Amino acid sequence: MIIGVIAAFASLFVMVILEGGTISSLFILAPMIIVFGGTIAVSLMGTTLGDLKNVGKIFGWAFKGRLRSPQEVIDEVSALSAKARGGSLLELEAEAEKTEDPLIRSAITGLADGLDSDALADLLEAQKGTRQNEVMTVSNWFSQMGGYAPTIGIVGTVASLIHVMENLAEPENIGHMIAAAFVATLWGLLTANFFWHPIATRIRRLCELEQANMEVIVEGALSIQAGVNSTALTDRLHSLIPDYRLGASGKGKGKGKGTGTADHDGGGSASSSTHLGTGATSGKGKKSKAA
Repeated sequence: MIIGVIAAFASLFVMVILEGGTISSLFILAPMIIVFGGTIAVSLMGTTLGDLKNVGKIFGWAFKGRLRSPQEVIDEVSALSAKARGGSLLELEAEAEKTEDPLIRSAITGLADGLDSDALADLLEAQKGTRQNEVMTVSNWFSQMGGYAPTIGIVGTVASLIHVMENLAEPENIGHMIAAAFVATLWGLLTANFFWHPIATRIRRLCELEQANMEVIVEGALSIQAGVNSTALTDRLHSLIPDYRLGASGKGKGKGKGTGTADHDGGGSASSSTHLGTGATSGKGKKSKAA
């Protein structure tokens, strides 16, 4: 993000210099105030204060761009699968306290509580959807500012041109006033395309990547609950992520026998009702529905 902003402004400054202009001519306070202040002000009219509570947090998250790698998520879910098949409920619940991922924590809790596949899917999908709505609300707000900014710039230009017409008797100042008028249009277009729209697009893309990671967790938890063996589970999760995002460690995985449907373990599963991943819901003799 930093590279993009620097490169965009550098391109603009180089163009101005090559045209024989001065960079300082772009930074006139009055038009910048109407563009920045007016854009933010009118965007507030289309949202609520509650929606804006997370703007700082989501923007900071988008600025840093820190997401867990898909391979890391797959490794954690696969490790959870192995522990669920070989450990007790108490050991599984202990894993919930170790992970920092809230969705994995919810999945572990649901598995340990013996939720059936429908209830577990509803729980995880609801949490996944809530996160998506939280992030997209902020993205949409930045998109709205990107739509308003050029028009606000034109408003500033028109207001400045009115001032120019009032001072036609001072021809020595007209040139400067007209230049200042068009700076408002410049900043309206510039902020929309250098700031607001790119930020909104970045947040939206990071949300898509985060949702892909969360889908891996949901699919993994439902497969564990259904009793899918660890090898088939890992292949299935790799098939959900493009190779270029998996990197060298995961490339090519999930493209073979595990890409279609999840294979159920044919045998060797524990018989105790305190074990998970055996195709049985804790405390019941019925097989749970596959994800």
